[in-house]
Amino acid sequence: MNRKTKNILKITLPLLLGVFLVWYSLSKVSVEELLIYAKNADYKWIFLGVFLGLLSHLSRAYRWLFMLEPMGYKIKFGNSTMAVFATYLINYTIPRAGEVARASIITNYEDVPFEKGFGTIVAERIADMIVMLGIIGITLFLQFDFIYTFLIEKFNPTKILMALFVVALLLIFFLRFIRKSNSKIALKIRTFVNGLIEGALSIFKMKKKWAFIFHTLFIWGMYLLMFYVTSLAIDELDGISAGAILIGFISASFSIAATNGGIGSYPIAIYAAFSIFGIAEDPSIAFGWIMWASQTLMIIIFGGLSLIYLPIYNRKKSQ
Repeated sequence: MNRKTKNILKITLPLLLGVFLVWYSLSKVSVEELLIYAKNADYKWIFLGVFLGLLSHLSRAYRWLFMLEPMGYKIKFGNSTMAVFATYLINYTIPRAGEVARASIITNYEDVPFEKGFGTIVAERIADMIVMLGIIGITLFLQFDFIYTFLIEKFNPTKILMALFVVALLLIFFLRFIRKSNSKIALKIRTFVNGLIEGALSIFKMKKKWAFIFHTLFIWGMYLLMFYVTSLAIDELDGISAGAILIGFISASFSIAATNGGIGSYPIAIYAAFSIFGIAEDPSIAFGWIMWASQTLMIIIFGGLSLIYLPIYNRKKSQ
């Protein structure tokens, strides 16, 4: 398979998957029912959720300054903010193209070398991944009894233990292979893991490392809070447990990587998570669509305005 074909598949497959999942979710809850939920929703919570999402994006833009400053680049907060919003908007079209565009914007308007700008973005992603793993770990700890009981009820305990044993063996063999093998795959994985470790450790070498850590935690705190706050807009989700919120949030976060910006997959992921807690299908999918649509609309508006205003903003500054 040549590179051109691979690139086409990288773009088309997530889009096709998104279209299928949109159809699938709408086969579960009709458009008419979704409109009823949207009409009856309490919009003060939806607007508050959008505001919290906006704060997280602004914090992400400000956090970026801490990574560029040690390299001698003091970029304007306005350019950083507009680059971040442009990233999210472009990612809706071509997966991960937004990160490239973000580095290119700063190269064009702030004279930051592309490889250095892109390197800081990769380091940011490492920090975000560490926090996400932390959220997953906390969720597993807090909800261990519930998850354990759920698995025991749904699956045979002996089969679960056998599966865990097989997974552990495979993991051991895989780690031994990665450590000792000189194959291209093993070398790539070792390089990737070493890069993750190096990127994570580099955070603690920053002059403003505590400010960076604070903003990283703030960003993800806002993500979690906007997810919970938006759920309050649906009457049927009143009194939803913290466990459902955490597992729903994790499931929804992973769905964003499955399709461009979570198109189609986001509501299905939330429904799959909420169903574990016995939450009804209709309000779960409706909440997923309301959550996704409100945040996407915000990205379209601010991302579009950013792409339009970037050249104007920088022309004025250069005069």
